[in-house]
Amino acid sequence: MAAVAGSGGASALVDLRIRRVPNPLTLGIAALGVLLAAIGAGAVSLPAAFAGFGLGLLIMLPGHLVGATGAGDAKLFAALGTLLGPRGIVAAFVYTAIAGGVLALVVALCRRRLGDTIERTATFVRTRGANVSEIEHTSTDNRFAYAPAIALGALLAALGL
Repeated sequence: MAAVAGSGGASALVDLRIRRVPNPLTLGIAALGVLLAAIGAGAVSLPAAFAGFGLGLLIMLPGHLVGATGAGDAKLFAALGTLLGPRGIVAAFVYTAIAGGVLALVVALCRRRLGDTIERTATFVRTRGANVSEIEHTSTDNRFAYAPAIALGALLAALGL
């Protein structure tokens, strides 16, 4: 629990500050999860840590490939999978999706772009991502730090909620 909270919290702070989740951070989290599992100090076994990593990456990769999340977010989610295991990372994904949706609405409201955000999201879903280049354009100011949503999702999963 402490490892998930500390890793997620640190990642959220870094992402909010520099708008990236650096590779050394995600590598450190993954190494911590594998180490804890290997010495029996974690909540998951070593095979479950590797399975959680693989499943976490598999779950987040499609979102990255269509431009919905950054590569750092996908790697962070996979790294947290080493601490949560396969069952925990699936729960974390559900919580993260909910937290990310709420965060997106709050950001859109604060930027006074809620209507535009909902319209672009509906187009994205309806066209299966055909407008991704429009969404990703840097002048649209629609990007936000997603690590806080991932951290919250992982923490809720670790708590067993």
